[in-house]
Amino acid sequence: MLQAAPVGVPSLNLTQIVLAIGALGTAAYGFVDVSKGFWGGISNRGFGDIKKVVSQFIPSSSTENDAPALSLTSVLATLRANWLNGMALGDQKSVAKALIKLNLNPDSAEKMANATGVDKTLLQSVADKLSTGEKLVDTETDVYGRFDLLLTAVLDQGYQRADQRYRNSAKLLAVPVAVALALLGAWAISQDGLSSLDAWRAVLAGLLATPLAPVAKDLASAIQAGTKLAQAWQK
Repeated sequence: MLQAAPVGVPSLNLTQIVLAIGALGTAAYGFVDVSKGFWGGISNRGFGDIKKVVSQFIPSSSTENDAPALSLTSVLATLRANWLNGMALGDQKSVAKALIKLNLNPDSAEKMANATGVDKTLLQSVADKLSTGEKLVDTETDVYGRFDLLLTAVLDQGYQRADQRYRNSAKLLAVPVAVALALLGAWAISQDGLSSLDAWRAVLAGLLATPLAPVAKDLASAIQAGTKLAQAWQK
């Protein structure tokens, strides 16, 4: 025989609690995203990995007689703009690859060869022939193809690290924001001041908000389905 719940013990609607915590996490992510309006905000996180990779290929300075098609500063400015604007990662890597290959010349070939591990003499010959339109021999074609593949791999590594650093930083920053929002909400609805118990509840909700936000709806649906199943068993 089922016993009634003790008097004075409130029944918790877990579905609404989960959805509310998930909404809090979404709001926290929104506040973090707003920081992009201030000099790039959180979006600046991760670009250092891209800068480190690209700087391996393009000389930071050059002579006036043999300047690269685009200076390193100009290339990084273009790539940073694409990064901050949230261009698709694959498109960003394609742009970076095109800008690096555009700067391939006999002088920069040695630096690019060292970064990818291909034969620098052959890559210099490739760079010279590309500028004159002369046909490449088989060994040069092979080296140029290997350079292209290795360049793609190095850029992919840099962009994946940058994306991971950005996402982790955004999640980490959203946690204190969610806690602050939860405390503010608890304080706003408190009539006799924020008690220590309510404060701890708000902090717990804020800590759970960030990880729960992406799965809040699914989790709430699962709880609701479980509740209906339990009710069916009790009949």
